[in-house]
Amino acid sequence: MPVQPISRVDETLSHVLPPVERFLARVLPERLVPGLVEFLAFGIKQAWACLFGGLLLAGIIATAWWWPETAPLARYDFLVIYAVAIQLGFLALRLERPSEALVILIFHLVGTAMELFKTQAGSWTYPEANLLRIGGVPLFSGFMYAAVGSYLARVARTHAFRFTHYPRRRWSLLLAVLIYLNFFTHHYWWDIRYGLFAFCGLIYARTWVYFQVWRWRHRMPLLVGFFLVSLFIWLAENIGTASRAWLYPSQNEGWHMVSLDKLGSWYLLMIISWVLVTLVQKPQALTGAPLARMAASSDGAHAGR
Repeated sequence: MPVQPISRVDETLSHVLPPVERFLARVLPERLVPGLVEFLAFGIKQAWACLFGGLLLAGIIATAWWWPETAPLARYDFLVIYAVAIQLGFLALRLERPSEALVILIFHLVGTAMELFKTQAGSWTYPEANLLRIGGVPLFSGFMYAAVGSYLARVARTHAFRFTHYPRRRWSLLLAVLIYLNFFTHHYWWDIRYGLFAFCGLIYARTWVYFQVWRWRHRMPLLVGFFLVSLFIWLAENIGTASRAWLYPSQNEGWHMVSLDKLGSWYLLMIISWVLVTLVQKPQALTGAPLARMAASSDGAHAGR
């Protein structure tokens, strides 16, 4: 049975982690070292997976602090150019695959369409003027959705996601379509989000995602994974609104944290995001095949299990 090809970040870690592990073994109790190395590898791989979103968020924060009001280029327009430059850089450096770039494009289109509707409905606003926009929506906003798609596509690859009891594609597609439609129709009709949560629980209740960090293969319920990613998106949204990249109506008179109620919306958006990713990265069933490692640690045991 073939082993999983090693990712670029795994190849880098294979050179970095063994000396780190040897150092930790000299200064810490031996029983703590494997867990610390695994946790360090997890943090590095997560940071690598969310590189697009991290760079975009860093640009939003930096321009909120240092963008001069008299600059000839509007802040939002700079963020559009900045996001495009990140994307082109990823492709040129082969940090992103063409299939992942396709996912990002789809996310950009899907997200921009929803932004146009939501801003017209008054759900949130973009308070600064700029040129590169459609209606009330600056074009950089689509890249914020694309950042979610980029993360999911990259984390599935770098962590070698495998699944048990993954639902049939038609059910996940139906759920994603219903969620997307409800983001629009709930302004005019019943909000069926609780039914959508129930549907989500029904089709994914038995699904476990297995992911390789460094030495070991770990697992968690996929629904828990959706929640954790949604939580971090909610935290990023608080940073975005504090940086006045966009504002909710209740924040116009002064910033406050985004309501926890928004977690539900982000959870549903996560479902759409993941289903779109699976259109170009088909979920693979768990087979038990270990992952290849480019170099062994000091004890020679870096094969995944």
